[in-house]
Amino acid sequence: MQKRIAILIVTFFIVVPGLISAQQSSGFDLNNLDKSASPAQDFYQYAVGGWMKKNPIPDEYSRWGSFEQLEERTNKNLKSLLEKFSANQNKQSGSAEQMIGDFFATGIDSSLVERLGMKPIIPELAKLNLVRSTKDLVNLFAEESLYGVNIPFNFFASVDAKKSTVMVSRLYQGGVALPDVEYYTKDDARSKEIREKYAEYIVNMFKLINASEDEAKANAQIVMNIETRLAKASNTRLENRNPEKTYNKMGIDQLKKLSPGFDWEVYFEGLGIERPPVVVVGQPKFFEEAGKMINEVPLNDWKVYIKWHIINNAANFLSSDFVNARFDFYGKFLNGTKALQPRWKRVLQTLNGSIGELIGQLYVAEYFPPEAKERAKNIVNNLLVSMGESIKNLDWMSGETKEQALVKLGTFGVKIGYPDKWKDYSELEIKRDTYFKNILRANYWSSKDNLKKIGQPVDKTEWGMNPQTVNAYYSPVRNEIVFPAAILQWPFFDQSADDAINYGAMGVVIGHEITHGFDDQGRKYDAQGNIKDWWTKEDGEKFQERADRLADHYDSFAAVDTFHVDGKLTLGENIADLGGLTISFSAFKKTEQYKKGESIDGFTPAQRFYLGYAQVWANNIRDEALKLRLKTDVHSPGKFRANGPLMNLPEFFDAFGVNAGDTMRNTDDKIVKIW
Repeated sequence: MQKRIAILIVTFFIVVPGLISAQQSSGFDLNNLDKSASPAQDFYQYAVGGWMKKNPIPDEYSRWGSFEQLEERTNKNLKSLLEKFSANQNKQSGSAEQMIGDFFATGIDSSLVERLGMKPIIPELAKLNLVRSTKDLVNLFAEESLYGVNIPFNFFASVDAKKSTVMVSRLYQGGVALPDVEYYTKDDARSKEIREKYAEYIVNMFKLINASEDEAKANAQIVMNIETRLAKASNTRLENRNPEKTYNKMGIDQLKKLSPGFDWEVYFEGLGIERPPVVVVGQPKFFEEAGKMINEVPLNDWKVYIKWHIINNAANFLSSDFVNARFDFYGKFLNGTKALQPRWKRVLQTLNGSIGELIGQLYVAEYFPPEAKERAKNIVNNLLVSMGESIKNLDWMSGETKEQALVKLGTFGVKIGYPDKWKDYSELEIKRDTYFKNILRANYWSSKDNLKKIGQPVDKTEWGMNPQTVNAYYSPVRNEIVFPAAILQWPFFDQSADDAINYGAMGVVIGHEITHGFDDQGRKYDAQGNIKDWWTKEDGEKFQERADRLADHYDSFAAVDTFHVDGKLTLGENIADLGGLTISFSAFKKTEQYKKGESIDGFTPAQRFYLGYAQVWANNIRDEALKLRLKTDVHSPGKFRANGPLMNLPEFFDAFGVNAGDTMRNTDDKIVKIW
């Protein structure tokens, strides 16, 4: 069912699972190149055009690239572990092997899931019969959130962004099932089409639980009315990128004044927690509107809305008619994906989201060599030194701000591979009964585990990702960079490859996450992870001027048809890409390989550095998925993550002979350097 909202973590990329192509011993496959293209006109096409031609998108994916390939290899390794544990039914109760094996066994048992049909959600839907008042309604909202249906908003514990040693309760907008709130309000052709298809999808799903055509259509209209009203009161994604405006701490009495129609005492009681002394409200206007809606929207309409979200959240775990209906909308229509992934992959994704660290313990023991962690540590340390040198040498920043920036850099936490202390799952019970019951138990345990942290000290040992996740992140409230074990593999990291490739790939990943501490969001947090302005007024203005120019630079990129990159939405990631390349290349220049200047495969060390970077972003993507990502993803498309920052780097111009007037070189007045 619905995952609890995650905020204040800045990732390197967003992936969907994907086969790893043959790796060349040199760390870069020369067949990836398209030598008919000029590196000075389109470096992305030159560096990976050959790869793109040889790697069409498999039917079960909306995007296929280096991320998906590595994810696919990782998934196959995980599959072998899960199958081994699920085959053995004589494991110690409560052990990692028992919980993983039994959870996977119930998920992979498609015959049982098909026989059950919609029966697993009947007890959930029956709860609606007990709702006879707004008090009952609020209590059901609380109960459903414990089981992963977070409506009409999200309530959870997170680090207090102005007192970062303590966990605080937080309220955040939600309650809609389309991937972006603007799809409910915009009048462009794509938004209208999405609303029409979404309404059709709702109708089809209600008919699957035996509603008549007329009843299903009426229900769809009710759902659209409620979700549209919530969407109109919501912040846009761009507005939610401002950490100051989404930090509104208030006492419960203030919350009641903001949202007087909502019975907060009943809600907290329904969650089974004591009334928190304070709560951080992400979007006050949303909760003001939600408070009005409680009494203005008819009770029966709210019940239809809840019923819809129970069905929609459970659909992937029910029989194939529900799974296929959901896939037709979210997969085929929204993303252009042609075929459903095999069941084992879908079950694995669920387990990663539910008991991910249990799986992670077994994954790293089997597949993560200690020497990979040590070499990654060395690169991280080199990149931190390089960032410090970059800060000291900035010609646009005052000494006063530099001093504070260096203090922040000096307190960076670094986590590599896997946690030093694993999450404790001892209170979670997993049985070999049904898949849906295991999901409910896991969601309930996860919710309770999160809520019990309210008011408690922050646990610095916690991770925001599983070790088997092909990704990396920076957390501004913890001021730490984290690199899970799964990303420390080719094409990001290869112990047998030369430094040029590793610094161009993994080095830039590391530099990217370091730079997030100083991007347009990260710079607003101090060394302790608190929202605090540590900049002089003049330096803040200079930063913003450079950031605005970078946003304009990316706004100019047409990704598909008339759809452009949103330079402001993707600004943080673009700053991190530019900074990551800059400081990683600076660190690479200190290696023996760079100093010797010896070519490999006909490419200089500098050229190999940039080729290593480009191969990370090799991908093909369907038009539908690209249009969706342009609206919902804070990362630029792969082509522009490769080309965009390079157009500002003199070292790249020198490496490939890019001259003034070439497409891959911004004019001098448009070149941006921030870090």
